[in-house]
Amino acid sequence: MNKEQATEKRVPARAHSVTVENRSAVKLTGVTDVASFNEQEIVMTSDSGEIALLGAGLHISQLNLEEGKVTVEGHIAALEYGDAPSAKRGLLSRVFR
Repeated sequence: MNKEQATEKRVPARAHSVTVENRSAVKLTGVTDVASFNEQEIVMTSDSGEIALLGAGLHISQLNLEEGKVTVEGHIAALEYGDAPSAKRGLLSRVFR
């Protein structure tokens, strides 16, 4: 298989966007999975890598992984991006070394 054929077989990356509304709601697109969640942290994956949403009282109010849409409500403190997911270590293990 040559380079041109390999490029044609790749699945295109989903478009990714983040909209924050008054630090109380976040709408994300391009999400492929939710790896973990609790009231202080939600870790998601996208074609571009991992996304960690940090805050207080966080809850997922909308989740549609087929369309890649996630809406999170609560007090938003931070949004962190990590590199493409690796099988060995997740975003949080890299952040809290």
